[in-house]
Amino acid sequence: MKKTIALLIILAIAAYLLFWPVPIDPVAWQAPEAPPLEGPYATNSALADSQSLAENEGTGPEDVAIDGQGNLYVGYDDGRIVRFDANGEQPDLIADTKGRPLGLDFDPDGNLIVADGYKGLLSISLAGTIETLSQRANGVDYKFTDDVDVDSQGVIYFTDASSKFGPALKARDDVLEHGGHGRLLRYDPATDRTEVLLDGLQFANGVALSQQEDFVLVNETGSYRITRYWLKGEKAGSHDVFFDNLPGIPDGISANGNGTFWVALFSPRNAMLDAMSDKPLLRKVAFRLPTFLQPQPAHHGFVLGLNEQGEVTHNLQDTSADAFAPITSVEQHGNTLYLGSLTAPRFAAYTLPAGDPARATNPQESTQ
Repeated sequence: MKKTIALLIILAIAAYLLFWPVPIDPVAWQAPEAPPLEGPYATNSALADSQSLAENEGTGPEDVAIDGQGNLYVGYDDGRIVRFDANGEQPDLIADTKGRPLGLDFDPDGNLIVADGYKGLLSISLAGTIETLSQRANGVDYKFTDDVDVDSQGVIYFTDASSKFGPALKARDDVLEHGGHGRLLRYDPATDRTEVLLDGLQFANGVALSQQEDFVLVNETGSYRITRYWLKGEKAGSHDVFFDNLPGIPDGISANGNGTFWVALFSPRNAMLDAMSDKPLLRKVAFRLPTFLQPQPAHHGFVLGLNEQGEVTHNLQDTSADAFAPITSVEQHGNTLYLGSLTAPRFAAYTLPAGDPARATNPQESTQ
């Protein structure tokens, strides 16, 4: 009798793992072999020198924006957008989107442009008034408005990470499905028009403009690559791969205005996740497992610097138990890199060492 009961339990578990309905419909693909953490990606402890800011003021300051006075702005998972002074002190509530503010940037008029995962593309005035700029494109609503970068004329480039899975389901579902639901978009406030530049992206995440604003980069988290869309010149309107086969899972990307792109890697690559890339059924089984049995990101602070030719210029890491991780954004102001995180109860600052070519000529100047 006991053997029969045990067999029935095993069969029930097997049936659940194989047949229980799930919201993902995985697509087979072939993940490239992850580069080892050596050479240009060698493990190091550079980010151990970073300083924690605004401890326990809120959870998940995913991005950091810096105004002309050096004040720091972050958005928390409860919808609050809070301003701090340059030392990460004196918190001041600017607005509450009632959503999930993710990417942040300022437009030329001083408005804070917000990619809110639930609410879409928003503009917040100096007085704290919230205006909705865009919530859909080509008749398709945004499900996961993620990151934003504003050009010198006020034109806004932003991403809808997934038109299928929203922030409540997190990026995991879209990455496990690999269905190409991400989009790169452009909003022109002069015409109130939103244009889809690229679609079919694998979780379209961070976005950043080049120094001359002749191309824009978008991180494809689910494919471990950075895609480039040309805005000017003979290649305008076309796209190519700017950087392929990253050593980690890319999240945010920003430009420092002097030819360096900062790439936040959520964690190093996960061997189990890569091994399942061409096995859709196995990814469904993994989805049904308890969360603690699913592929998990390592607690590993990881930032890369790239020049505009796609060459690695910086490799900043921290593997310690108290490392600031996961890092989801990097923004440079003067000689400081401000680090955001999707889940941490703090954000962080890292000072570029003397002699670093990415340091600002004028330390007071924002190179964001």
